Amino acid sequence: MNKIGIFYGTETGMTEAMAQIMYRVLGDDIASEPANVNQAKVSELLQYKALILGAPSYGVGELPGRTTGSEQGNWEEFLFRLDDADLSGKRIALFGLGNQQKYYDRFASSLIHLYQHCVAYGAEVIGAWSTEGYHFSRSHSVIDNKFVGLVLDHHSQPEMTTTRIIGWLEQIKPGLLEKLN
Repeated sequence: MNKIGIFYGTETGMTEAMAQIMYRVLGDDIASEPANVNQAKVSELLQYKALILGAPSYGVGELPGRTTGSEQGNWEEFLFRLDDADLSGKRIALFGLGNQQKYYDRFASSLIHLYQHCVAYGAEVIGAWSTEGYHFSRSHSVIDNKFVGLVLDHHSQPEMTTTRIIGWLEQIKPGLLEKLN
C-alpha cells in the first residue's frame, strides 16, 4: 500500500478520536482511514511500509487487551495474531494516551509494550517525543528522557492535544513518506 496505515486500539473511543484527527491532518492522499485492531486483519497491517499505531492507556501499564479488563479485543489480541510476522523494512511511529493527574505514577506506560513488540518484530520505530510540558512521576514509556512516541493527555491537557498532534506529525511525516517512495 502506498499510503501511511493508521491502526489503533481503543476502549472508550478516545484513541480512535485521536487517530481520526491524525488522519484528517495528514489527508486522504497520504494516509488510509484509521482501523481498529479489534476488527483488522494482520494482512491489512502488513501491507503498509509506513505505519502509525495508537494505544490507549488501559490496564496498569500493561498491553491493553482482555487480560487487562478490556471488553473488546485490543493490541494484546492483535499482536498474538502477528505470531512470527516480520516487520523489518517497516517504519512505525507510535502514539499513546494517558492521564497524568490520575495515573501520575504510571503515566502512559502501556505504550512501551507496543514499542517493544514492534522492535522485537524488526520494525524501525521513529517519533520519540519530549517529556517537556507533562507532569508525572513515572512512565515506563520513557527512554533517554523521551517518550517512545507521542503521548496525549486529553483529560488533563486537552488544550495541548491538537498542537502536539500537529507538531508530532510534522516531525514524523518526512520519515514515513520516505518509506513510501
